[in-house]
Amino acid sequence: MLSSWWALKWREMKASKHSYILLAPYMILFMLFTVLPVLISIVLSFTYFNMLEFPRFVGWDNYTRLFLEDDIFLTAMKNTLLFAAVTGPVSYLACFIFAWIINELGPKMRAFMTLVFYAPSISGNVYFIWLIIFSGDRYGIVNGFLIKLGLILEPIQWLKTESYIMPIIILVQLWLSLGTGFLAFIAGLQTVDKTLYEAGAVDGIRNRWQELWFITLPSMRPQLMFGAVIQLTTSFAVADVSIALAGFPSVNYAAETIVTHLIDYGTTRFEMGFASAIATVLFVLMVGTNLIVQKLLHKVGE
Repeated sequence: MLSSWWALKWREMKASKHSYILLAPYMILFMLFTVLPVLISIVLSFTYFNMLEFPRFVGWDNYTRLFLEDDIFLTAMKNTLLFAAVTGPVSYLACFIFAWIINELGPKMRAFMTLVFYAPSISGNVYFIWLIIFSGDRYGIVNGFLIKLGLILEPIQWLKTESYIMPIIILVQLWLSLGTGFLAFIAGLQTVDKTLYEAGAVDGIRNRWQELWFITLPSMRPQLMFGAVIQLTTSFAVADVSIALAGFPSVNYAAETIVTHLIDYGTTRFEMGFASAIATVLFVLMVGTNLIVQKLLHKVGE
């Protein structure tokens, strides 16, 4: 039975050999630069490796230290989960809503508005702008505005005060979130078959919300899946905005995330085994969350 199954699969592969040949360059690069590094990182997470000595197997010691002894990691995980819970869903919905609205515009205006909304995510000096806005002196835009209104007498150290740091970082990340997922939604909306709306009207669809739920969203499930993966990965992998605005490390680790903790141990302390354990935990969190979201998205339009 098994041999006949393999024979059938082998015949199918031979019949599609040209497709496999075309896929080979991508698959080789994907295996070498994505799958293999992940597997190596998982293996290293069970070792002590300081970049100078050969890795030494230590079993679960890195994970025990991570969850039972490293208080900063627990703070980083709490910050990351909070950040992902807020920015992930909000940025995902914002990407779709803005894409849906922009898609209703004419071609030239649609192209212009797409550029306007996408530009912040590719701007190199975006953090410099926000540093001016939340500067801790009287010349900071927020401080100057509040002092002028008489709401405060002395400037607030926005990026040095623990209670303000995380809300500011969340705000900036939401502003930056209209990136690749946003473009995917624009592309997906453009590919929806317009005849489906006419057929839907005949079948009893009466308003735009019903069109959205029963036609538009089911027609662009691949783009919805892609956007979910991108937005969730971005929300879990936040680091640049935290380091640029709050410093490295931030005040009382108020903006510490799993990735900044990973950077600390991987590029500063060179404890690669422990850093690999952090990366593995982050990988499991990302994969688990993406699987849950994909199951939820499969129910769209039902």
